[in-house]
Amino acid sequence: MSGGWCAGGLLLLSVSLTACGDDAYITRIQEEGKLVVVTRNAPTTYYVGRDGDTGFEYELISAFAEELGVELELVMSDNPGNILGLVAEGEADIAAAGLTRTKQRQDRVLFSDSYQDVTQQVVCHRRGARPSGPEDLVGLSIEVPAETSYVEQLNRLQEETPELAWEVHPEHNTEFLLEKVWKRKLDCTVGDSNIVAVNQRYMPELSVRFELSDPQPLAWAMPANADGLQDAVNDWLDQYEEEGQLQALINQYYGFIEVFDYVDTRAFRRKVERVLPQYQKLFQEAGKQYGIDWTLLAAQAYQESHWNRHARSPTGVRGIMMLTQITAKEVGIQSRLDPKQSIMGGAKYLANLRGRLPEAITEPDRTWIALAAYNVGMGHIYDARKLARNQGKNPNLWHDFRDVLPLLSQKKYYEDLRYGYARGSEPVRYVRRIRNYHDMLLQALKVE
Repeated sequence: MSGGWCAGGLLLLSVSLTACGDDAYITRIQEEGKLVVVTRNAPTTYYVGRDGDTGFEYELISAFAEELGVELELVMSDNPGNILGLVAEGEADIAAAGLTRTKQRQDRVLFSDSYQDVTQQVVCHRRGARPSGPEDLVGLSIEVPAETSYVEQLNRLQEETPELAWEVHPEHNTEFLLEKVWKRKLDCTVGDSNIVAVNQRYMPELSVRFELSDPQPLAWAMPANADGLQDAVNDWLDQYEEEGQLQALINQYYGFIEVFDYVDTRAFRRKVERVLPQYQKLFQEAGKQYGIDWTLLAAQAYQESHWNRHARSPTGVRGIMMLTQITAKEVGIQSRLDPKQSIMGGAKYLANLRGRLPEAITEPDRTWIALAAYNVGMGHIYDARKLARNQGKNPNLWHDFRDVLPLLSQKKYYEDLRYGYARGSEPVRYVRRIRNYHDMLLQALKVE
């Protein structure tokens, strides 16, 4: 990276905005006290998690806004063309939306230095099509989101392989099409490597067949007249990278991918025999204290961590019950890696969630919906209840509720909901797998 704004970086912002460069844009932002940022409501950019706003792009742009000393105002858009349009027209100061910096896009807006490289990957189902190059895509059903760099790359490849064909979707994003491949309703799609890596954690049957492009830079987009802002961003990115904070953020979200929820019956039975006895009394104690079947708590813990007391995820949740720092503080535990504290904390949190649900929800639906809240957050549960009513379904019955949750990942549904995008299929799979593990555990223990 290289910056050409002010020697010494953004620390000079608070001292003198007139010392160097074209600072009119920065001055206006600081006078208004806000930075308007357009982003995508998606797992690699911005979403509402268990403990509030999160996402790689969100954390990165929040750090920049904090350095400027201004509030962050987010604008949501899923279509890259619309995102770039908002920036080009000056309706947003920055697009922090996981955009690749391409020559075609640089004709419209300014871009920052790159903060991460990605490659475009062709993704198919593990038991489906096995293309090894562009020519093998001929005859397959392929869909990609509209106005993306994927379309640009496919257009270039079509010059060499005229028979290559695909369908473009103006409404569907990469995450939606990956899920469509996972459900075997589509042969293949294209996704940036960071998006694919995150989604493979939840849909392990997705398989990368080959790289469609060379590495491409992700960067923030800014209006064409925002040279001073561009220089300020580049100087700040230099500083952020030199301090090791950029790499730490990348490691948090993409540093390692572990799939905790891939069902392996034989592995589960081995762990029932070899690992569960270490923690069985703790599950029994927690179950008794919080009124939860201990075998269900054990099944949930297996889904969360495979009963690994040292388990951790890229987003920072830890321990047997995979608690966030905020949740651990809420339930009053000091060490998430201590098995007793983690199990007690997880049981207390689940009991709290169950207690927050409307009285009209009876068992066992109450427990299934509480488990879904443990996974996706109570805010999205409230959104799904509203959506269920709008769809003419009963929000108090799990079999109706589970049909609605996946709709939270579709723009036409989530854009009017308070908490926005959620990977709604994940809590459905989460509850289903806990119930499967629970059944297998009861069978293994011969518990009636």
